[in-house]
Amino acid sequence: MLLRRLLATVSTTLSFLVLVHLGSVQARAFENYGFQAPVPEELQMTGEPLAPGAPAILLYRRIDRDDNGRTSHEDNYFRIKILTEEGRKYADIEIPFFKESTNVVNIHARTISPNGAITNFDGKVFDKNIVKAKGVKYLAKTFTLPAVQVGSILEYYYTFDFSEQYIYDSHWILSDELFTKSISCSLKPYQNSYVPVSLRWNWQGLPPGAGTPQQDAKGIVHLTANNVPAFQTEDYMPPADEVRSRVDFIYSEDTYEKDPAVYWRKKGKKLNDSLESFVGKHKAMEQAVAQIVAPSDTPEVKLQKIYSRVQQMRNTSYEVSKTTQEEKRENEKNINNVEDVWKQGYGNGVQLTWLFLGLVRAAGIEAYGVWASDRRHYFFNPGEMNPHKLDSNVVLVKLNGKDIYCDPGARFTPLGLLPWTETGVQGLRLDKDGGGWVRTELPQSDESQIVRKANLKLSEDGDVEGTLKVTYTGLEALNRRVEERNADDTARKSFLEDEVKEYVPAASEVELTSKPDWNASDRSFSADFRIKVPGWVAGAGRRALFAVGMFSAPEKHIFDHANRVHPIYIEFPFEKVDDITMELPQGWQVATVPKAQNEGGNVVAYTLKVEDNKTTLHLQRMLHVNLLLMDQKYYASLRSFFQVVRTGDEQQVVLQPDTASATK
Repeated sequence: MLLRRLLATVSTTLSFLVLVHLGSVQARAFENYGFQAPVPEELQMTGEPLAPGAPAILLYRRIDRDDNGRTSHEDNYFRIKILTEEGRKYADIEIPFFKESTNVVNIHARTISPNGAITNFDGKVFDKNIVKAKGVKYLAKTFTLPAVQVGSILEYYYTFDFSEQYIYDSHWILSDELFTKSISCSLKPYQNSYVPVSLRWNWQGLPPGAGTPQQDAKGIVHLTANNVPAFQTEDYMPPADEVRSRVDFIYSEDTYEKDPAVYWRKKGKKLNDSLESFVGKHKAMEQAVAQIVAPSDTPEVKLQKIYSRVQQMRNTSYEVSKTTQEEKRENEKNINNVEDVWKQGYGNGVQLTWLFLGLVRAAGIEAYGVWASDRRHYFFNPGEMNPHKLDSNVVLVKLNGKDIYCDPGARFTPLGLLPWTETGVQGLRLDKDGGGWVRTELPQSDESQIVRKANLKLSEDGDVEGTLKVTYTGLEALNRRVEERNADDTARKSFLEDEVKEYVPAASEVELTSKPDWNASDRSFSADFRIKVPGWVAGAGRRALFAVGMFSAPEKHIFDHANRVHPIYIEFPFEKVDDITMELPQGWQVATVPKAQNEGGNVVAYTLKVEDNKTTLHLQRMLHVNLLLMDQKYYASLRSFFQVVRTGDEQQVVLQPDTASATK
């Protein structure tokens, strides 16, 4: 149950971007951790006035990072007070880590009962798979503390050991899902006269009274804070790393530069030199592109052919991580440039996208490399001068006066579309002069749709049954293909069927009757179903009633809460379109249908239309959300809009026996 909280601690300390390779060996500086003696006041505690009703609180938390050695490591200590029965869930501990770069060692844990009795944890620690994505295996050390009851104190500590001879960017995440009475943080920076490395840090949302990080005479950076409010998680909020109270440390081989414009110009030149070194195999690329395109092809055709050819190559970023032994058996060769990628027929996502750049240029089409910022975990700010947040590469193609952003290294992504994490983000377009800032395109809502077309029949018993075709386009299609890329046919079938069941605000029976093309890079794919909703129509005297929002369940509880803490953040604009034809049972007719609705405007819109065609009903519904980020001050208006949507979806169609049937 501590996954979210510990992810906040770990995700930042385990940066994907290795910055500096170390050559010196230095001793560990921090003392070994140990348990604290039970404090009577903590044992007797039954609540926290500053966190009324909290199921548990963090009494004390400590983070000590030491980067001054061959192996960087970070010690973490937690002391949790259980205040309610619900709080007992915090006995289930998960410590996430990246297997490729990190190990979790020195795990110690115990439970202190309200009377002071101590039960040490001596059980087994398990490895649990959390995420497998882009060739990185995300694991967690998991265990459960024993003898936990209301009033218990949970205490545990552990150490992250990072890969030898590397430094990773470090971060302190101060806000936790639990109220924190006290937190202490320290960082001993890397220092080496042979490898000059600078360290900068910045912060956001520091708790009141915390002060700012200070460096002592020994060079160690410290920060303490008290009474840190619990971090509130909300639906449709910005990435947690973007809005948590935090301190970010940035190691750099670059000399300190005060002016961001000067910094990025220098950094852009270095990035461009590195890129040109990788893609600058002009003769090899000319020979390769001659195998892909014909001289008579138009630039548009050439671009599409090159894009398709690159996407057909083996993309190691989307493969399940291999063990070291498996990698050795395959004897895969190192890739140093685009010629190696082409000859060997495979590469990771970054390498394939740069191969595409080399081939497009060889075809005579103007194109540039761009390092952009993935907005899955944070929003990029050039003023921070943090190059590690430019962590996605795309290619900017100039064609017929238009800018086309391409990422063939992102599997299943059609030409001209980017994964949602790379849309609407700032990027550094590279050239020999240092480049310039660009912003990738954000697709409009009608480019990412879920269209549900149903032909249904209403039985006299009130059941609805028939066929349903769901068509996913744009980012809606891309996301599902990526999510299910490693699943088998059975799992994919269950995934689609479960999703349809989630659409219907009642128990339903759903069976997939087609086999969608999961492996293509088309802008859309469709799935066909047989669907039955028992008892959809309810009787009321001699009348029958049913709600018009047959596929509206996802909107029933959106923005339920009256208050809002964080801004509203939608991953990408989208539309949902429903087109339902329902055949009425013999002897019944429509008494009343809801009035047509057309609510909202350009940012959000909702339309509903129900037509009585005597023996059938035709229901059309559309929900349009064309926003990305909205300040919380507009939350009340957005919430009111979705209340209108819920009210509209709950409107009733009323049926009654027709005159002839009633006479009989």
